[in-house]
Amino acid sequence: MKRKPSDISTVIIVNKNSEPKTLQIKTLHISRLKHYAVAILSVIVVLSGIIIYLRAVNDRKDAEEIQLQAQIVKLKGAVPAPVVSDKKPVNAQSYIQSIEGKLQKINDYLKKRGLKGFSTKAVGGSGNDDDAKLTDDETYSLYNEYLDRLVHSVAFTPMGYPHISSLTSYFGYRSDPFNSAHAEFHPGIDFKGSKGDAARTTANGRVVFAGWYGGYGNCVRIAHMNNYETLYGHLSRISVKVGQEVTVGEKIGEVGSTGHSTGTHLHYEVRKDGKAVNPISFLTLNK
Repeated sequence: MKRKPSDISTVIIVNKNSEPKTLQIKTLHISRLKHYAVAILSVIVVLSGIIIYLRAVNDRKDAEEIQLQAQIVKLKGAVPAPVVSDKKPVNAQSYIQSIEGKLQKINDYLKKRGLKGFSTKAVGGSGNDDDAKLTDDETYSLYNEYLDRLVHSVAFTPMGYPHISSLTSYFGYRSDPFNSAHAEFHPGIDFKGSKGDAARTTANGRVVFAGWYGGYGNCVRIAHMNNYETLYGHLSRISVKVGQEVTVGEKIGEVGSTGHSTGTHLHYEVRKDGKAVNPISFLTLNK
């Protein structure tokens, strides 16, 4: 298809140093030149707007960062400065938080045993003049070591109630429930309970026996630190296995009436070096 002469326009380019040149362009493009200019100008305006917006966002972020840094400096000024000694700096705030965490852990251990936790209001020095002779580092170190030992001892020493209820039988000699004319030595204490009630360990330890144990019926024995051992007898169900590590307050079985028993209850013993001791001494912190 041949183009009409009117479809093509001739543009003459005049240069004083050379001969004029001609350039043929579609007439349609020349008529749309104004539209092209407007489109290009619109793109330039949009790009300029984007650049201005991004610059404003960046300036706002810089201002916010400066404000946050000022707040951080202000907060740092409000925190007490660490106490510095000849050995190393000790941050009093972090030390107190460490103490509170350990005391809370001790209270948690006690509450899992059915014992009331102790107050931490009196935490601090003894008030003696000798305390003033110790540096802050020495005081902190001794106190921290004491708390570490206390947490460990409370965790692994039998203490508290394996089942929170009243006692039905005590440690020592008593009449044989199967033969009133005969006296027998009762090596533990009995807790009143209903079949299926949870029996819980009174300290962290390792299960050394879980099964039928003569007159104890279904029985669990757990070894603890310092040659302590606890025994839970007449269980209707055993929930642990030999070799299993258990933690204070963990369910190890359910109350029952298996073995040499006249009714549903939990028999509980504390043994030291293999010898039964009175569990009453381990029920509270005041014994």
